[in-house]
Amino acid sequence: MSEVTVRFVGGPAHDLVRALPADPVGEPPVRWVLRHPDTPSAPGGGVPDHLYQRDRPSGDGGWTMSFVHTYPAGVGQ
Repeated sequence: MSEVTVRFVGGPAHDLVRALPADPVGEPPVRWVLRHPDTPSAPGGGVPDHLYQRDRPSGDGGWTMSFVHTYPAGVGQ
């Protein structure tokens, strides 16, 4: 399986760069749920999940993923 470099735009993971799985034509998933390592725990424990969606090629061989929504801790599991 190949990977593609993605930069997350907006939300808690703004400017975070990660390698995500690529489909056969080299595009990242349409949607990706990210548990950002720097997000503080929610009251009662747990870390919220952040939904991002594929945006556009970045021109350097990578892609951008735009912030959509944050799910409270435990909802995305």
